[in-house]
Amino acid sequence: MSERRRTPRPTRRYPWLRPGGANRADAAPRPAPAPPGPPRDEQRTAADGTPREPDERSVVDAAVYRDGRRVGTPGTLAATYRRLREETGAMAWIGLYRPSEAELLSLAEEFDLHKLAIEDALEAHQRPKLERYGETLFVVLRAARYLDAPEEVDFGELHVFVGPDFVITVRHGAAPDLSAVRTRMESTPELLALGPEAVLYAILDAAVDGYAPVVAGVQNDIDEIETEVFRGDPEVSRRIYELSREMVEFQRATRPLVGMLHGLMAGFDKYGTDEELQRYLRDVADHVTHTSERVDGFRSALTDILAVNATLVTQQQNAEMRALAEAGFEQNEEVKKISAWAAILFAPTLVGTIYGMNFTHMPELDWVWGYPFAIVLMAVVCVSLYVIFKRRGWL
Repeated sequence: MSERRRTPRPTRRYPWLRPGGANRADAAPRPAPAPPGPPRDEQRTAADGTPREPDERSVVDAAVYRDGRRVGTPGTLAATYRRLREETGAMAWIGLYRPSEAELLSLAEEFDLHKLAIEDALEAHQRPKLERYGETLFVVLRAARYLDAPEEVDFGELHVFVGPDFVITVRHGAAPDLSAVRTRMESTPELLALGPEAVLYAILDAAVDGYAPVVAGVQNDIDEIETEVFRGDPEVSRRIYELSREMVEFQRATRPLVGMLHGLMAGFDKYGTDEELQRYLRDVADHVTHTSERVDGFRSALTDILAVNATLVTQQQNAEMRALAEAGFEQNEEVKKISAWAAILFAPTLVGTIYGMNFTHMPELDWVWGYPFAIVLMAVVCVSLYVIFKRRGWL
């Protein structure tokens, strides 16, 4: 992107924006736009001449650079606009964290940002993408960081507007740490002097470098999961599922970056990108490709681990069912033995019980051979039952 001297732009209105970023065709009509007037920062004054600015608590840092060195640190957006107009060949780098609609409208009017890009920055929750609106690039990144304590991946969203003489970052999350990016660029003024595209490179590089600890953490989690799977941990299935969901999000964050960086590289000649910066961007593209391949490998590995875990769980269930069946079989054998002996002992018990009633008129009581006959009868019945049960395998 070639540098150019900024000239004050007339005030613009954005009737297409509604609170919360919603656009309704049936909404009440707005007043007609005001005619062109003085710059924004000159209009925002109260009746007593006191400057009237939007709530700028989300402005993390705003600076103006020339030849790779900071020449001003304005306190407000309006002051940043003024300082940028005053400096020939300068560049503004404005960092915002979850800005309000008023702040984005202010930036849109000053830097002529496209309405669709502003709507995306308001609503957030966008997929990674790179779009060009005239001389302005709009980039959406999904940064990630690994949280050791809960062993999970935290994703943040970053929107970057890159123009001929400005860079605007809109952060919707804790990652990435753009203060470190700014410190790095300010410590290498020869790189920062290459302009807004150099800042874009540094932001891309920081986001991609932030993936490395995530990859390492996920690799460690997968190693632990493999150990838990073969150890038979009952909670491992839940952990596999949760990590698989995080890998889906990680894949959505990294895979589009490959196409985005190839798109940037395709425009090197057309937009006159510095050769040294081209090398840096190619290096970032290589890192993104490597990370994307690792994430794809993680998803495949988790799928395989889940299949192995399901197989092991099935085998364990089958072993438990077999053990229950064997226990039931042994129990049935014991019941058979007990039942057989109970039947054998029932015969003499029955005979003894009958003759133990001692009724007066029982013919066998006066029979000389009555006792031997009863004994022989009980023995014959017991031996017969024993033989029968033995042949059937009950004894």
